[in-house]
Amino acid sequence: MASPFKALASEPRRRILNHLAGGPMTVSEIAAQFDMATPSISKHLSVLKEAGLVHEQKRGQFVIYSVAADSLANALYGFLTPFCPDARRIAANRKQREEEQE
Repeated sequence: MASPFKALASEPRRRILNHLAGGPMTVSEIAAQFDMATPSISKHLSVLKEAGLVHEQKRGQFVIYSVAADSLANALYGFLTPFCPDARRIAANRKQREEEQE
């Protein structure tokens, strides 16, 4: 298993985790949030999965990714999120989308 801390060292991977904190997503849904090619997102997801930070589940032709909430690294990440400007912005956007859907 790769080091969770090494996986969290990458800003795009931290941003992916922030998006997944809002609920499970496919690679395409995640890629739509980035200015990055889908294969690059897949590589980042692979690193996160190897580090035990995300789970993947196949549903038909799609692979759904979700945060591995039981991971110690996720608890630490949740603790550090308030100190990360991107995380605060993503969390605010997620909250706004949830309010709009209600």
